[in-house]
Amino acid sequence: MLTEAAAAFGLLASPARLHLVWALAQGESDVTALAERVGGALPAISQHLAKLKLAGLVRSRREGRRMVYLVDDPHVVTIVRLMVGQLADRKAGAAAGAAGARGAARTGRLHGLGA
Repeated sequence: MLTEAAAAFGLLASPARLHLVWALAQGESDVTALAERVGGALPAISQHLAKLKLAGLVRSRREGRRMVYLVDDPHVVTIVRLMVGQLADRKAGAAAGAAGARGAARTGRLHGLGA
């Protein structure tokens, strides 16, 4: 079980593949639209999608002449959204803390301590 989880996290350790899963978490898409959205070359995006599909993290279905990709497991979406959201919150908190520290330095007060 842990080996499979580590393999899935290993696949998501690639910024390009994580970006693809993040984009697909917003809704299904074809390769061309994904390449435009994540800013990658079509062959590279196709290779990343093939790896994600092989691992069972995404799946595809044919819609006429195009192949549409979607996240196969809603739990993967939850994990990715949780991690990205947590990092965004942490970054926003750090930026607010830095701004507060700069303001405290100017006023001679310690941010958050009321001093």
